[in-house]
Amino acid sequence: MSYSLSFLPEVEDDAIAGFMWYEQKSKGLGEDFLRIFYASASEAQHNPLLYRKVYKDFRRRLLKRFPYAIYFRIVRKNIVVYGLFHCARSPKILKKALVGRQQ
Repeated sequence: MSYSLSFLPEVEDDAIAGFMWYEQKSKGLGEDFLRIFYASASEAQHNPLLYRKVYKDFRRRLLKRFPYAIYFRIVRKNIVVYGLFHCARSPKILKKALVGRQQ
């Protein structure tokens, strides 16, 4: 089955914050972070059922090399990315953020 991919506007803020933090640590690392983020989102688009549900209908795709995860839902034939969060975030705060970002 073919899925389209979309991002909530808040995801751009998540990605920019991660980019800036890593870029301050080492020049070019922020670009690596963004490249891996978009590649991971694309992988989730091609086989979303590979990733288990972690909260209600939200699924999680862990990024390689960086301690971040993409949270998404399958809505009809569309993969909707709701967030890009650091894995050290409190599960309570994470759940509240996901529910607050309803499409």
